[in-house]
Amino acid sequence: MFSIRIATEKDAELIYSLALQVFPDTYKEMLSPEQSDYMLEWMYAPANTRRMISEGQVYLIMSKNGENCGYASVEQQAADLFHLHKIYVLPAFQGGGAGKFLFEAVLKYIRGIHPAPFTMELNVNRYNRAVHFYQHMGMTIDREGDFPIGNGYYMTDYIMKINAKGVG
Repeated sequence: MFSIRIATEKDAELIYSLALQVFPDTYKEMLSPEQSDYMLEWMYAPANTRRMISEGQVYLIMSKNGENCGYASVEQQAADLFHLHKIYVLPAFQGGGAGKFLFEAVLKYIRGIHPAPFTMELNVNRYNRAVHFYQHMGMTIDREGDFPIGNGYYMTDYIMKINAKGVG
């Protein structure tokens, strides 16, 4: 049975340890090892995660039978617009409904703080097989872009979205 909890700044090291397991595996065919290492530190160094939490990103940590197995982060960007910054499931837990559970937990969280209809967007690497997962979850490709992230690296992403009903 999966469960979700909201992370605090004290969970920054846990999130980093999960990222070290899932991020390189996810991007091994899309990014050079150097870019993967750069992005890991840029996005997941504990100090950066603590800063993101303090600035309003909400991290959800998923566990199964007490074992941490995934995480997501979401942030409100406008009145009815939310951005799903991160959603990752450890490789050993993929394919068993964990991703769907985590994705639905993000939508449930948003509905809990924002009962009106909303749009949720996310960036996903254009070559990531997760594009199909997001489409299965009801998201559509809205646009694409190449985003500089420093050190001469770019994120080559689709921006996908889902328009979700509110509560009631």
